[in-house]
Amino acid sequence: MSNRDLSAAGRLRDRQPIPTPVPAYLPTAGSPLTVDRTLYSSAQQAPRILVKEFTLPIRSGRAWKAPAGSIVRISTPEGPQVGDLNIWNAHNPRERFWASRTRQLHATHVSTYDRLWSCLPYMRPLVTIISDTLAWYGEDEHGGRVHDLLGTRCDPYINTVLSGGEYNFHCHSNLTRAVLPFGLAESDVHDVINIFQVTGLDAKGRYFMNPCPATSGDHLEFLAEQDVLMALSTCPGGDLSLWGFGADSEKEMIKCCRPLKVEVFRLADSDFLRKGGWQPAEPSEYQGQHGMTVIQREPRAGHEVEHKTRQ
Repeated sequence: MSNRDLSAAGRLRDRQPIPTPVPAYLPTAGSPLTVDRTLYSSAQQAPRILVKEFTLPIRSGRAWKAPAGSIVRISTPEGPQVGDLNIWNAHNPRERFWASRTRQLHATHVSTYDRLWSCLPYMRPLVTIISDTLAWYGEDEHGGRVHDLLGTRCDPYINTVLSGGEYNFHCHSNLTRAVLPFGLAESDVHDVINIFQVTGLDAKGRYFMNPCPATSGDHLEFLAEQDVLMALSTCPGGDLSLWGFGADSEKEMIKCCRPLKVEVFRLADSDFLRKGGWQPAEPSEYQGQHGMTVIQREPRAGHEVEHKTRQ
């Protein structure tokens, strides 16, 4: 054994027990991480009016808009199926879902009363989950959980790297096609939330996927915290029970592919949320100066005078 190995073994032997860590971001009373559960639960149960619905076929993508205060339901009408979801501010595509920060603020897998947050410099909720029929799943025997923020979308680039074949209906491609009618491009497609997908990390920290536990009629419901554009892909891996790379896998995976259904509702009482104190999410109030000094130059009597102003 090398000196380096001996040193590492010694450090492991001498390492003191580490106390159970405290989560870095804990929701507290009045925190933006904490929702008014009574209000959001009431909104979920309040009378609603259907304003849009469609069924997304297998291995396809579609985008749609939902106004602030509306409720979006995504469901599995024919059984288990994974969906890859992107979200943007409907008026500004530079503000989009930030999976990694949402993972830090809430958890690697999200459920009812968790929020999906936007990127810098906006840093505000895009939507809040108000209903999850798979909340019962918890943690399985492998450490897997549902509604994944650990991974990202499947894409044709890595597929070509790993399998050498070309296939144009990965979730990245589905989402790219879906957003084109809204003036967006491939570069606007971003890390997703993998809804209805069970994932985890094994004992060596490696990413794994387990089959989707949804049955016919399972759903997630989101309350739009601002006007949003959403895009969804029905993953070509289907329910992930036959997942793999390559042409042979593509032929197998289609056997477990099913559609997803999208419904958008408005509350029958348009003032219901506001009467409870709700209002559309506002962006972070940080002014964005980052401690920089701005030098202003003003001409005076034929020469320039420098003024250093701390913003």
